[in-house]
Amino acid sequence: MPGPSNTLLIEGSFEELADELSHYIDEVKRKQGDNNTAVQTEITPLLEKNQKDDVLKKLVTGSAVLNSAPEKEIIAAYNLLVHLIRQSSNPNMFLPRICQNLSNPITSSPTNGTGLALSILTTIFNILPQDNDVRYHVFLAILRVIRSSGSFELLRPQLKNLDTWITQWETDEEDQRKLYLSIAEVAEEASGEEEQSYLYLLRALRTIPSEEAASAEARQLSARALKSALSYPTHFDFQDLTSLDSIQALRKSDPIIFELLDIFNAQVLDDYNDFKDEHDDFLSSQSLSDDTLTRKMRLLTLASLAASTQSRSLPYQHISRALQIPSEDTEIWVIDTIRAGLVEGKLSQLNQTFLVHRSTYRVFGEKQWTEVQGRLDTWRASLEGVLGVVRAEREKMVRERERELREVEGR
Repeated sequence: MPGPSNTLLIEGSFEELADELSHYIDEVKRKQGDNNTAVQTEITPLLEKNQKDDVLKKLVTGSAVLNSAPEKEIIAAYNLLVHLIRQSSNPNMFLPRICQNLSNPITSSPTNGTGLALSILTTIFNILPQDNDVRYHVFLAILRVIRSSGSFELLRPQLKNLDTWITQWETDEEDQRKLYLSIAEVAEEASGEEEQSYLYLLRALRTIPSEEAASAEARQLSARALKSALSYPTHFDFQDLTSLDSIQALRKSDPIIFELLDIFNAQVLDDYNDFKDEHDDFLSSQSLSDDTLTRKMRLLTLASLAASTQSRSLPYQHISRALQIPSEDTEIWVIDTIRAGLVEGKLSQLNQTFLVHRSTYRVFGEKQWTEVQGRLDTWRASLEGVLGVVRAEREKMVRERERELREVEGR
């Protein structure tokens, strides 16, 4: 994978090495039964005229066959080709084609093909100057190879460098979006990387300018991100979506799915069930699991219930009714909500209550400010009561001391 810059050390003149590589390409072709073109024959007159770029065009065009070369020779052959390309006055013209070749399967090595392709692409990436924008295309090729193998762990250590690379390459918003989407797709196809996939999908959405928020691309990406957020079992905060212009544009273009987002953002299980009754086949048409959404909605409903209760004490009966579950399952659902990080508190089997220590506000608007004001008023009244008791005790103590002093003086 990409690392510190390195150098290819290959001895020989351009003419000698180009002739050697063309001969090798022809040999690989002949072993596959292709005798139609001879690269060596084509480049000989070009070498005599010192037309390096024309020579490289022939070599690069024929280089696709290297993917079927013997496994032990593939890296050496590609390294030789890269070395020759670097001697061109315009190497950036040829490297994208090499990256495309390496994005395709290495047919001679089904087992080790991914490792071979990544090794060569990494070499190309690291020999390029840090601000060379061809690195962008090389990295996209690396992503395609990793995606085909499902090896997201190979990519993870490099993601910390991504922002720096994007700055160095001076990548525009459209290319950034393409890059983020490629990473999201790599994560999506890897096991257990749903969160990473969603995060990079969200980053892709943020590259869409406000004036393009209602475009076809923005609509497609927004719906995809929304469904990803709904389906991901541990994603509960939807403010990251609702703050985006492209998501807000769904209110007009896709009002049903936007309504569903609004329910998960701020409403409760009863509202979700009403939505299902009104839009009977919508979830299945969007490949959304009702079981997954119902479970998430129950956890969110309990979070809202805990946040809105003034007494901070929730009877089991209220919880089971709001979550539409048997009363004997109440503690299980409370524990699951605690594990999800939505609430903190203590269960009391004796009193059949859940004492809320902390709860998560799903949205914070006028209603929530009213609740906070109500709690502050309650705390103020409580503190005033405590102060009143302290003041009364202090006055009592002062009177006692005055009485004792009078008795002493009277003696």
